[in-house]
Amino acid sequence: MIRLTELKLSLADVPVEHRRAADAPTETEADRAPPPHPTAALTRLAAQALGIAESDIGQLQVFKRSFDARKAELLAVYIVDLTLTDPAAEAALLARHAGNPHIVATPDMGWTAPAHAPAGLTPRPVVVGFGPCGIFAALTLAQMGFNPIVLERGRSVRQRTKDTWGLWRKRVLTPESNVQFGEGGAGLFSDGKLYSQIKDPRFLGRKVMQEFVNAGAPIEILYEAHPHIGTFKLVKVVEHMRDEIVRLGGEIRFEQHVSDVLIDNGALRGLVVRDLASGQTQELRCDHAVLALGHSSRDTFEMLHARGVDIEAKPFSIGFRVEHPQGVIDRARWGRHAGHPLLGAAEYRLVHHAANGRAVYSFCMCPGGTVVAATSEPERVVTNGMSQYSRNERNANAGIVVGIDPARDFPGGPLAGIALQRALESHAYVLGGRNYNAPGQLVGDFVAGRDSQQLGEVEPSYKPGVTLGSLHSALPAYAIEAMREAFPAFGKKIPGFDRFDAVLTGVETRTSSPIRMPRGDSLQSTNVRGLYPAGEGAGYAGGILSAGVDGIKVAEALAREAVALLPNV
Repeated sequence: MIRLTELKLSLADVPVEHRRAADAPTETEADRAPPPHPTAALTRLAAQALGIAESDIGQLQVFKRSFDARKAELLAVYIVDLTLTDPAAEAALLARHAGNPHIVATPDMGWTAPAHAPAGLTPRPVVVGFGPCGIFAALTLAQMGFNPIVLERGRSVRQRTKDTWGLWRKRVLTPESNVQFGEGGAGLFSDGKLYSQIKDPRFLGRKVMQEFVNAGAPIEILYEAHPHIGTFKLVKVVEHMRDEIVRLGGEIRFEQHVSDVLIDNGALRGLVVRDLASGQTQELRCDHAVLALGHSSRDTFEMLHARGVDIEAKPFSIGFRVEHPQGVIDRARWGRHAGHPLLGAAEYRLVHHAANGRAVYSFCMCPGGTVVAATSEPERVVTNGMSQYSRNERNANAGIVVGIDPARDFPGGPLAGIALQRALESHAYVLGGRNYNAPGQLVGDFVAGRDSQQLGEVEPSYKPGVTLGSLHSALPAYAIEAMREAFPAFGKKIPGFDRFDAVLTGVETRTSSPIRMPRGDSLQSTNVRGLYPAGEGAGYAGGILSAGVDGIKVAEALAREAVALLPNV
């Protein structure tokens, strides 16, 4: 096959998708139908680029679609893969265009298992955590025949959803079942964004995408430049992936909290597991365990540190959520094309280097979404952002955060970042009124350094509610100083971004894990054989896609190691 990039069409040449951007469970079969592509127009462009007749092209399929809004005439930009009617002519055609970066051979993006488990392998490998990383680690192990056992401290995805709504609607927090803990992980209650800047020479991200589609995700995530799924759809996708793992021989155990690790002579020998429903504790024998803990498993980090597992502090970011009317962002991003059904709700990415040396940037931007309560510990307030697949809520929101570094900002050992997070979240709880309201302030008042008394046009979406006042004490002084400088600068890039009545809510502290668990070339802990730190909690991912990719890599490494240790193999 031949891959062509940079095929550009005007919006008028791209067919509009005549279907609803429906959120499960309201969607119909028509909503799930693959959208149309301008195949004829792309075939014409491809033939021109290759210098051949259109009739020489046998099949053409879209690999990626994005939009270029840098000029007044907004363009759709495509990457396509095609075959010729005479496949034998493809090599000569590629040779003719050698050196052209936009005409190359289509790479092999298939996945091949690096190892297979022999029948009756014991003890079975264990995956701790069932967020994106844990799901893909377990699925990959199951596909290789290793029959993994998954231990998830939270509840199944539907029960977890009910528990999460308990905080948002009734101010009742369930510490083991919330935005952070439970089937699907923290990525479930997010925009479901599926893009990353990681290096991926083996195209494992494509495997992640394809597995999502196999489990019922919209097929367009395979070709959209910035794909997303949304929470309602993710619920069903996660359930289907769980079913597939079980079908392949895996086992999922919910409400199982790993309270200790059993280490003998530098090697893992088992886990101590407490059943949260019964309160009973047992030892689970295992030689290999994937730690897909997520960034909020603070008690587990503390336990591992106490047991001598290598852990180090790592940089992360802190800040607030900001909300604007989505129309403001659409007009700034798309200009006169704002509202076009092909484009949907616009996104943004911003960064500002402040005079005090701090970098301020947007994080986890959620178009047409809501700000959500994301604490996992009592009497603390944490914010996060979420969108459904349709992205049709009135506000856009994003984290506006400041990067911090352990050597400079929170010295004191590997767990010092956790202590800082907890202190900021506890203070936010007090500022909000000690009832899980988030403290809030209008952007204009924040920049001017005065308290906010009443809302303007922008109505905050955070539930259970927002308490207006001042956020000047919610973060360290250096972060407040940098953010006050950043908003006017962002307003020059996106007109209206620094509008007076845009709303800030705090605090955003769970941007990434505050720790890293170092691992060697075999992806095992540097000082405990058989322990595989993985994903966002271990400091090796930053979002659903990268966490899924890391889960696959770790599962492969575990499989190779487990098979290599077998006698006569």
